[in-house]
Parts: sequence; C-alpha cells; structure tokens
Amino acid sequence: MSEAPLDVVILAAGQGTRMRSRRPKVLQPVLGRPMVAWAVNIARELNARQTVVVTGHGAEEVEAALASDGLTFARQDRQLGTGHAFLAGARQLPGDGDVLVLYGDTPLLASTTVRAMLQAHRAEQSALTVLTARLPDATGYGRVVRGADGQVERIVEEKAATDEEKRLNEFNSGVYLMDRRAPQLASRIGRDNAAGEYYLTDLVALYRDEGARVSAFVIADPDEVMGANDRVQLAQAEGIMRRRVNERLMRAGVTLLDPKTTYIDDTVGIGQDTVVGPGVVIRGHSEIGPDCVIGAYSVLEDTVLAGGVCIKPHSVLEGTRVGSGSDVGPFARLRPGTVLAEQVHVGNFVEVKNATLEAGAKAGHLAYLGDAQIGREVNIGAGTITANYNGVVKSQTVIGDGAFIGSNSVLVAPVRVGTGAIVGAGSAVNKDVPEGALAVARGAQRNIEGWARRFWQGVFGQIQGRHEVLTRWLTHGDRPTRPEERGESVSE
Repeated sequence: MSEAPLDVVILAAGQGTRMRSRRPKVLQPVLGRPMVAWAVNIARELNARQTVVVTGHGAEEVEAALASDGLTFARQDRQLGTGHAFLAGARQLPGDGDVLVLYGDTPLLASTTVRAMLQAHRAEQSALTVLTARLPDATGYGRVVRGADGQVERIVEEKAATDEEKRLNEFNSGVYLMDRRAPQLASRIGRDNAAGEYYLTDLVALYRDEGARVSAFVIADPDEVMGANDRVQLAQAEGIMRRRVNERLMRAGVTLLDPKTTYIDDTVGIGQDTVVGPGVVIRGHSEIGPDCVIGAYSVLEDTVLAGGVCIKPHSVLEGTRVGSGSDVGPFARLRPGTVLAEQVHVGNFVEVKNATLEAGAKAGHLAYLGDAQIGREVNIGAGTITANYNGVVKSQTVIGDGAFIGSNSVLVAPVRVGTGAIVGAGSAVNKDVPEGALAVARGAQRNIEGWARRFWQGVFGQIQGRHEVLTRWLTHGDRPTRPEERGESVSE
C-alpha cells in the first residue's frame, strides 16, 4: 500500500506579549529569516502536499510576509487553545493524508529530525506520534506518561500533574504527527478545564479510545524544541543557530578565524578554502566563491563574490557582484547595483553605487563613483567623484577603456570620457572628452607677489605666539627660517 501524502499545519496565531514588540512574535528574525519561516522550510524539505499557516495576532502582516511561499492561510479569530487553532487549519486540508503539526516559534527544530520522526511513525504504523525530549528537570512542561508497552498513555500538564508525574523527565514538545483521522477527532475535543481552552494534547486519549497506537519519538537535543517567547530566548536561539551554521561551513571547508564573532545567515553559501576574519557579518542571499578572503569586521549583504576575491577589513558590500581576482578595501563601501569585473581594484575609502567597473579598472582611494560605466583598465585618481545628481534626476558617467582620470577631478553627468583619454588633475569636466584627448578644466593659476605677507601682517597680532614659524618669518623679513634654505649645514 502506498504511503499517505503529508500535509502540514503550522500554528502561528499567538500574540507573544513577552516579546514586547509591535511586530508579531513569529516574524521576529532568527539568522536572517522570520521564525515562522523555519517551520515553512521544514514543510518544504519534507515535500508536504499542502501547508496551512494558522494566523491570529497580526494576521495580515504574517500572511504578507509569507505570501510568496505558496501557502494556505487560516485565521484563528479567537485564541481558544492549540486544539482550536489546529481545527482552524485542519479544515483547509483534503482530509486523506498524514498531518504534521509544527509551531511558528520553534526555529531550532531541524528538518532531519522531523524526517526521522516521519520514518519511525510509518515504520511503527502509529496513528499518532508525539515528538518528545528529556531534561534532568522538566518543570514547566507537560509530562509524557507511558504505559507498560512503551506507548504514550497521556500527556499531563504541570499544574494538573501529581508529585509522581512531576518527577518524570520526558516532556511534550507539542509537535505531532497524526493519521488522516486527526481533524475528525480534534472536532471532539472539549474545553471542560480551568482555562476553558481546547487542548491538542487531548488527542492522545481520543486516539487511544479508538484502540490506535500512540508513540513517542524522543530526540537527543532538547534545544531543538526550545521556543522563543522573549528577547532572551530569541538571542539564545540565534546563538544556537549561528553555531550550527558556522560548524556546517567549517566542516565543508571554510575557515572561520573566530567563529564566536562571525555572523552568517543560513541563506549564505561559501566555497571551499575561503577565509573569513573575526567580526564578519554575511547576510541575505550572498554567495561567496572559493579561495576568497573576507577581512575582519566587513559586512556583506545580498552580495556575490567570484573565486579568489579579497575583501579587506572594515568594508561594506550590499547588492554587489565582484569578479574573480578583484580586491576591495579596506574601508570601502559598495552599494546596490555595483558590479566589479575581474581583477578590479577598489581601495580604501572608495564608495561605488550602481556602477560597473570593467576588468582591470582601478580606483585606489578617496573616490565616489555613482551611476557610472567605467571601462577596462581605467585609472581613477584619488578624490575623483562622478557628480551624478542635479537635485532632480540622476545621470550616468561613461568612461572608455584605458582612460586616466587625474586626482581630485569632478565628472559632471551626463558626460562621456573617450577611450584612452586623460582628464587633468583637479578638472571639473561637464562636456564629453573625445577619444585620446586631454581635458583640462580648471582655472589658470595666478601668483600675486607679496599678497600673503600683507595678509599675515594684517593679522600679526592674532597669530603672534600661536604660530612660531609665521612670527619668525614676518619679524625677520625675507630671511628663510630653515637652515638648509639659509645655506647652512643641517648638522650645524
């Protein structure tokens, strides 16, 4: 007989008041993803036929955040317990498959764990399997009470447990795997209890009343089912997840010089023999090639590096593509839309935005290159800027292959500099420069004899005593103040 299809219900309706946030609890980020997205990812990796997310508090915001994931949503308008929330989701299911219940606030649960649970559930032909774990002290958790045959007899909450039951250390995670009868049986759950709520744990008794097998799947690491209910637990979950990601990367051949201070999202890919320095943050959908070096305290987000790229310390790259053999930084900033081809050099305190630098181009230091197309082997001098914004619109600067832009130049867009052209240092260029031409756009230098002396004499009283060199120069007439300028030996 073929296996039943798998459907998933994710409970994500809670308000999460302990998080003290205007944002719904399940949207709090953990390693680059909203918490609830980790449960969605498990459903995806298990090839679930249908995934229903039950929303309540902040429903519209949660549904908008997950809108592109091909999910079904169900609203729990009143918070009447887990059984009530499950029923809201189960009504959206076809009713002929196994049903997995997950939670939107347990991001540490691994898909490999749930896959193993599914395999055990089917191998044992269980009707209901409860995911459990053990703690030396399980205070606060619902205890799992087993019968002589090892099956689960019941789950008892802390406040209803006897002293003997409180000594049990196996606890209920709240994750369940059930056969197709689950929605029908859940409709029979009552709320004759102190809280007046519908408890999903009551399904154990309902399945047992039908003579069905109720099993427990025990996991070794209780951290997997740790919920994140406040900022402290959120930080703990983030720390555990970050350690998992870092260990996975290191085992795959990536060197992390200080894993404790390295923050890498789960969505990031890094090639073998890449070295990542301390304090580095890599976020979003970044892809780092092999044999790269990422210097200390650099930040990369949604950035793609080809092989052999060197990012020097304290550089920031966002929405950027960097070709093989290129180097960036230190203290460089590459903003969205930046594309560096092969063997490009972008040095210290250079900012690039929405610009392409072709192979071999160089901008060594102290430049701003925005909305520009820069050709092969172009040299950008220190202090150069492309003035791309006139207060209304942004325009492009195009620099042809092999051009040389002198230091402290301003290229006022829209403007084109032809192949092999030279822009003289200090020029403000606002007209196209033809191929092979020299552009000099600066005022002619005038030397006005004696002007400086007259100026300093006019303010002599203000500088006297504060500027020794100027005071000596003014009081000694034209006599030079340096020994070598007076024709004397420096050693005299």
